[in-house]
Amino acid sequence: MSDALLVEKLDGHIAKITINRPDKLNALNKAVRQGMFEALEDLAGDDDVRVVIITGAGEKSFIAGADISEFKDARPVEQYRSMQSGNIYVALETFPKPVIAMINGFCLGGGCELAMACDMRVASTKAKLGQPEINLGLIPGAGGTQRLPRLVGEGWAMRLVMSGELISGEKAAEIGLVEVAVEPDELEAHVMTLASNIAGRSPMALQAAKESILAARRMPLDEGLKFERGWFSLLFSTDDMAEGVGAFLEKRKPEFTGS
Repeated sequence: MSDALLVEKLDGHIAKITINRPDKLNALNKAVRQGMFEALEDLAGDDDVRVVIITGAGEKSFIAGADISEFKDARPVEQYRSMQSGNIYVALETFPKPVIAMINGFCLGGGCELAMACDMRVASTKAKLGQPEINLGLIPGAGGTQRLPRLVGEGWAMRLVMSGELISGEKAAEIGLVEVAVEPDELEAHVMTLASNIAGRSPMALQAAKESILAARRMPLDEGLKFERGWFSLLFSTDDMAEGVGAFLEKRKPEFTGS
C-alpha cells in the first residue's frame, strides 16, 4: 500500500484511514484512491473492525480535492473510463461497516464528495467545505450534484455548486452537510467517542441499519418498509439479538460478537 495512505487499528474495534499527503493538502490522486480500495477490502473482511474513521494528515486539510495535476492531459474518454473502472465513493457508500469522516480542515471538491459518501461527518469549526469545481469550468463529478442536494436541499446545493463558495464547519452543520461541528482541539475526542459508541453495537445490526437507511434513497416508501422488515426479521436469527434482549432483561451491558 502507498505511503500516501496510513491505516491504523485502534482499540475498541475501530480503524482509522489517514490520507497522508499533507504537502499537497491531502489531494486525492491515483495512489490514494487505489490505496483506499485496498484498505477498505482488508477492513471489510476484518471481524475485529466494526467502525472506520477517515481523516487527513496534518491540521490544514481533510482532503482539498482531486489532484488537479492529473487533469492536465486527460482526454474525455480516458477520464470517463477511469471514473467507471473503480469508484472509491461508491465503495465507501456500500462498505458494510459504518464510516465516519473526521473533517479537520479543507474539505473541497472530491474531498467533500468523499465525505458525503461516508455515513457520518464531524467537522472542525475551522474546516472549510465546498464544491469549487465551477472555478475550473467543471461541475462535481463524483456525486456532488447528487449526494449534496440529498443532504442540504436543492437550494443550498445549487448555491454551493454554482458559486464555488466555501463555507465553515459551523455553517456546514447548520445546513446539514455535516452532523456536528466542534472546536479543533475537541475534534478527535468527539469522533472517538462517537466511534466507540457505535462499535459497541452488534456488527450485523449495524450493517442492517446502514443498508436499510441507504435503501430509503432509491426505494418508494412501501418497498423500503418491506426491505426494513426483512432485515428486522432476519436479525432474530442472530446470537447478537438473543444477547441484546437477554442483557436488557437482565439489566446488564450486552457483549456483542457479530454472530
